[in-house]
Amino acid sequence: MLILSMLVLRARKQDRVGQMSQTPIEFKGSSFTLSVVHLHHPEPEVIRKALQNKIDQAPNFLKNAPVVLNVAALNGNVNWKQLQQAVAATGLHIVGVSGCKDEALKRMIARAGLPVLAEGKESKKLEAPAPEIQPVEPQASKTRIINTPVRSGQQIYARNADLIVTNSVSAGAELFADGNIHIYGMIRGRALAGASGDRNSQIFSTNLAAELVSIAGEYWIMDQIPTEFFGKAARLSLEDGTLTIQTLN
Repeated sequence: MLILSMLVLRARKQDRVGQMSQTPIEFKGSSFTLSVVHLHHPEPEVIRKALQNKIDQAPNFLKNAPVVLNVAALNGNVNWKQLQQAVAATGLHIVGVSGCKDEALKRMIARAGLPVLAEGKESKKLEAPAPEIQPVEPQASKTRIINTPVRSGQQIYARNADLIVTNSVSAGAELFADGNIHIYGMIRGRALAGASGDRNSQIFSTNLAAELVSIAGEYWIMDQIPTEFFGKAARLSLEDGTLTIQTLN
C-alpha cells in the first residue's frame, strides 16, 4: 500500500512538471510579404491622396494592408505625426519605418511606438584596406518546382528560391518567391517575385493574363499590363526602379 501511494504521488508530480513546462507563448521565425512604400514628398496630404489612388486601383491587394514606410528621400523634413495620420486615414497599417538616417526623426518614430528597421544594405567604410578575399564558386540557387495546376485560393511561396510552375495558375491563386518566378502555362492569378526585396528578380510567363504582377513591391494590376503583351509570352523586370515588360523569346 505504501509503495502504491508513493507511485501515485510521483505520477502527480510528473504531471505538474509537464504542465509547467508548457509555456503560454512561443517565439518562432516566420516569413510574410510586406509592401514597402517609398515616400518622395514631405506633404502628408499629397502622400494620402497618392496612397488612396493606389488602393483604389488594387483594393483586394492593398486594403487594410500592413506596410513599411521608407523615408530615405525625405531627409528628416517631415511632420511625422501628420504623416502617420495621413497613412492611417487610408486604412493602411504602418508596421515599421526604414531608410531613416535623421536622429531627430528616429526619436519621433520611436515615440510613436514604431520600430525603425535596418535594411542591412549599407556597409561601413573601413579606414584600412580590406583583406584580400579569394574568389569562391557561386552556389547554385534553390528552385521550387510545381507541376500541378495552382487552384484559386492556393498560395505557394518559394522562400530564398526561384519558383517554377509548369501548369496553369487560376484566378485567385497567389505565387510568392524571394527569387524569380517562371510560369509555363497561363497565369490568371497573382505573381509576386522578389518578395524579400530582391530588385533583380524577374517574372517569366508563357501566357500572361495575371490579376497582379509584382517585383520587390513594385506592381501592376491587370488593367496596367500593356494590351500588346496581355495573353502573350512576356518577361517582367525592374529598370531604374520601374516595372518594365518585354516579349519573351
